[in-house]
Amino acid sequence: MTTRKKVETLSFEQSMQELETIVSKMEQGDLPLEDALQNFERGIQLARLSQQKLKDAEQKVQILMSQNGQANLLDFDAENTDN
Repeated sequence: MTTRKKVETLSFEQSMQELETIVSKMEQGDLPLEDALQNFERGIQLARLSQQKLKDAEQKVQILMSQNGQANLLDFDAENTDN
């Protein structure tokens, strides 16, 4: 059995990797109920951590751009890209 790190110590990439693993296990549908609940709880923690890390990164970018006198960030719109 692998030792789980505390959620707070994981990087964004590590939390996303673990979240993908949990989703994969749960999609198989053969986990006992107690294990499924533990995995679900861990998944929620990982999702919240990832969301917070993304929010923090966006705030840092906003601060850096405002310090350089650049315009505010715009929301990404995949339909309006020039590909």
